Amino acid sequence: MPAPDARRSMRLFCSLLCVLFWLGGCAGLMGEPLRVNVAGLEPLQGEGMEMRFNVKLRIQNPNDTPVEFSGVSLQLDLNGQSFASGVSDQSGVVPRYGETVIVVPLTVPAFAAVRQAFAFAGSAQAGNIPYEIRGRLAGGIGGTRFVDHGKLSLPTQGLLGP
Repeated sequence: MPAPDARRSMRLFCSLLCVLFWLGGCAGLMGEPLRVNVAGLEPLQGEGMEMRFNVKLRIQNPNDTPVEFSGVSLQLDLNGQSFASGVSDQSGVVPRYGETVIVVPLTVPAFAAVRQAFAFAGSAQAGNIPYEIRGRLAGGIGGTRFVDHGKLSLPTQGLLGP
């Protein structure tokens, strides 16, 4: 019979080996990241000086396994600055090789709106604003994170003067 230290070392080695196989299996299951695009924006009634709107996200799952979620969090940055955030307790499933549209209410604090207005008031890029959306679908181990970025083209006629 092996010594107690040898048995302890053998158990530790076996445990470590199991964890490594488990992590390797999880990495193989992840597949491609979800594809997320902004499908639309709808204004909502705000409180005081804040602005609120619903953002519709089209989530595509290019993998062979469905993604279940039970909650969504979202952060929207404009021009590299935090602009709006929101959460929803919405739940659902993004089917395998399928897509779904979810709606998340976002809040724009008054100071964030003022900061962006001043940043674009004297800027020639007001019609071409870089954005980034970061979010997480809750569920499973750590949930599923996603990112989308691009440029927003806002109408400038009448906004910046004649």
